[in-house]
Amino acid sequence: MSPHRPHSSAASAPAAPADAQAPFLELLARGASADAYEQPVLLARAEGRGPAWIAALEDAKRLALGVREEMEGRRRREAELSALFETAHDLAGLRDLDAVLQAIVQRARSLLGTDVAYLTLNDPVRGDTYMRVTEGSVAARFQQLRLGMGEGLGGLVAQTARPYVTDDYGKDLRFQHTRTIDAGVGDEGLVAILGVPLMLGPHVIGVLYAADRRARVFAREEIALLGSFAALAAAAIDTANLLTETREALGELERANEIIRDRSGVIERASDVHDRLAELVLRGGGVHDVAAAVSQVLDGTVEFTDAEAAPAEALEASRADGHAVRRGEDWIAAVAAGGELLGALVLRGHPGLDPVDQRTLERAAMVTSLLLLARRSASEAEQRVRGELLDDLLDARDRDPRVLRERAARLHADLEARHVVLAARLEQGGADAEQQAAARRRLWSAANHLAATRQGLAAARDGGTVLLLPLDSGATASDLAAHVAGRLGAAIHETVTVGASAPVGSLTTRADTAAVAYAEAQRCLDALRLLGRAGEGAAAEDFGFLGLLLADSRDVGGFVSRTIGELVGYDERRGTDLVRTLDAYFASGMSPARTKDALHVHVNTVAQRLERIGRLLGPDWQSPARSLEIQLALRLHRLAIPERR
Repeated sequence: MSPHRPHSSAASAPAAPADAQAPFLELLARGASADAYEQPVLLARAEGRGPAWIAALEDAKRLALGVREEMEGRRRREAELSALFETAHDLAGLRDLDAVLQAIVQRARSLLGTDVAYLTLNDPVRGDTYMRVTEGSVAARFQQLRLGMGEGLGGLVAQTARPYVTDDYGKDLRFQHTRTIDAGVGDEGLVAILGVPLMLGPHVIGVLYAADRRARVFAREEIALLGSFAALAAAAIDTANLLTETREALGELERANEIIRDRSGVIERASDVHDRLAELVLRGGGVHDVAAAVSQVLDGTVEFTDAEAAPAEALEASRADGHAVRRGEDWIAAVAAGGELLGALVLRGHPGLDPVDQRTLERAAMVTSLLLLARRSASEAEQRVRGELLDDLLDARDRDPRVLRERAARLHADLEARHVVLAARLEQGGADAEQQAAARRRLWSAANHLAATRQGLAAARDGGTVLLLPLDSGATASDLAAHVAGRLGAAIHETVTVGASAPVGSLTTRADTAAVAYAEAQRCLDALRLLGRAGEGAAAEDFGFLGLLLADSRDVGGFVSRTIGELVGYDERRGTDLVRTLDAYFASGMSPARTKDALHVHVNTVAQRLERIGRLLGPDWQSPARSLEIQLALRLHRLAIPERR
């Protein structure tokens, strides 16, 4: 249509403008939709009205639509202002933060006409922002989303403190997409998203969003409206936080008043505890006497336990923090000195321990540590005596066997019993010289304690510690080495490697018995470290054929028996020829065909014998490591026993 209206005839011109406006006024009066304003124009054309009339209707329609848009804008602004006023009114009577935040997202969704509205809050501890309130959401994964700073649209708003909007989030490359966020947004089916920051002063505390499940362009007025709601949400959060802090402060004041009221009784009880513990120390009481005294004061059961018997996690927490730690119905107070755990005081069945009683338990733990240190000082003289005796044995000095046995008897040690010599060493990477020396002292102390409890001996030697421990019936040197490595490592919280000798007896018969065994233990220790097995314990028997080189006794028969003893015994009992078959099999390059030629038997016979060998030696007998040991054992066996003809 031309922008200029043609001149109409004089007969139709006078009444046209007023009559043309009438239908549009009626439409405005009843609040018709924008589409309805096309009907008068279409009807006039259908009736064949002239161009002047049609042009007048078009002008009237444009005016009416302008008036309608202005009225809609006014109504929308009135609704927005009303919603903001109602939200501000809710804040004035704030009681429940969740309810206020829920009302904000509900009104934001309603006024902006979006499918979904939601709000996230920043988590300063984890450094991200998490979903707090949603309205219109249906996807569980979306309702549990967490956005890292700078991730997605919301993470970018939280990071930059600026509003961001997109008409199609999935295709918008301005944002850092992550699999988690995209999956949550995809589950919810969101397309267009608007996010504005929640600000408290210069700080962003969260983000308020409005989102649609279809493409949409958010107008400037809509962004400003959502920003107003965000300001109210931030004020609600700030007010709620202030109320919470006020309640907490009032609660603390009330608790302080209660403490003041009970203070006289507390001082009296603390004085009683101090007097009891001081009396115990002065009259030489022990750790169990301290536990009994504290049990009476705390009206509970207090026990002293070794560090290994106490709950490890709670004990470590108490040692690190310096306070008693609750574990279930019990309280654990570490007994420590110089970073070393000596044990624990355990208060059982008393979960409601007040701060004063907790301090009483902690003071008792301190007194216990002092008593233990005093007892340790007294025992250090005995330890030195034990170390001197072991040094004399290791240095192979010309000592009277009777005198050695008497010295050992005074230490409750029996040098005629079977013993194992163990060499223990710390594995410290970048520790400085002072730290290494302190760690070696702790190792020596722990080794002495272990030796005393097992009627053995211990001494510091060659930058490590050497122990002489009796071997229990049925145990092996390998078992003892592994046990000692674990005990010492747990006692000092360091990696300790232990090498062991073969069992030795009658240590006073030959002067060099202990020295030779110690050299073997050192070779095993060095082998463990070279093989990258730091922190373990082992004897020569654990190294296969390498043990022949490490052991001082060169126990060839023991190696052969451990490696192919099952085959040898089977041949002797059954009269079979498995050992010779296995020897021929390796000599023939592990070829059954060549083996049957060497033995002059059928190949099926070879296969049957190899199957029997596999059942006796284990499924891995043909692995490179096992086959090497087996071939060495076969050769040693052949040298020891003439080959059968």
